[in-house]
Amino acid sequence: MVVRILLAIMAVQIAAALAIWHAAAQYVPPDLALLLALLAVVLVRGAISANNFRMARKAGCAVPDEHQLGLAGRLCLFCGEFRASMLASSWTMLRHRPAPFFAPGARALPVLLVHGYGCNGGFWAALRALLQRERISHDTVDLEPLTAPLDDYVAQLDCAVQRLLAATGAPRIVIVAHSMGGLVARAWLRRHGARHVARIVTVGTPHHGTALASIGIGANARQMRQDSAWLAGLAQDDAAWRPLITSVWSWHDNIVAPQTSCRLPDARNIAFSGIGHVALGSDPRVLCCILDEILAAGPLTALQSAATIN
Repeated sequence: MVVRILLAIMAVQIAAALAIWHAAAQYVPPDLALLLALLAVVLVRGAISANNFRMARKAGCAVPDEHQLGLAGRLCLFCGEFRASMLASSWTMLRHRPAPFFAPGARALPVLLVHGYGCNGGFWAALRALLQRERISHDTVDLEPLTAPLDDYVAQLDCAVQRLLAATGAPRIVIVAHSMGGLVARAWLRRHGARHVARIVTVGTPHHGTALASIGIGANARQMRQDSAWLAGLAQDDAAWRPLITSVWSWHDNIVAPQTSCRLPDARNIAFSGIGHVALGSDPRVLCCILDEILAAGPLTALQSAATIN
């Protein structure tokens, strides 16, 4: 479903670019008209990204002095997020084909990658390349349908967990989940317990909701609002499992606002700065951090062992 939506958006962009090119070519040389058409599409996409940053800043939290960005830093933040968004929506998610990787002589527990709202497993292209280089078995799960209640994804996640366990023979796995996927992972933990998971790494997950969920569509978007009864219930039900979770997030997230909504009590919280929401999935600093968490999860044998590292 996500690929069909992205293809439809791509078709609209191409049609708009062709219309602009045709109109502009009557006044300027064809090559310049084509350049103007492409620039117009890029500017519209850039305006959408800029508006996300505007809304997130309006609803955001105070940023500590040590994480403040100057003009150059803010420009790098915007460009990095814009690049990551364009690459994910126009390339990696369009090309996604579910394909597990099983490493011979794997050096760590297998990893299940869970995408966020409006995405598919192609979101994880950069991390998958890193895991392959590091000889770590991994797989993705595609949560469908796009707008379902979060609890409806739990069975899909459990099937993916069981499939990865059976394929690798491992006693436990590590779950790495972006944005909404982190809430699904917590809901799975609430229903199925921690017997098969050594660590859950959430990346840019709005554990306490986000103001920008109000512009999303679907039951899942409504459940990610700050006043959501679903989030309140999850917070009450999964407190015992928090030591298993590492929350990785950014002070400059442009989708989760306030950004401290990513901070989960009793979990291990790791904050970055100068990284946008989509860029969290490909930023080298974040990828190294995720890899460290995966490697550290290998020796864990039980929930009690996990609690000792927090």
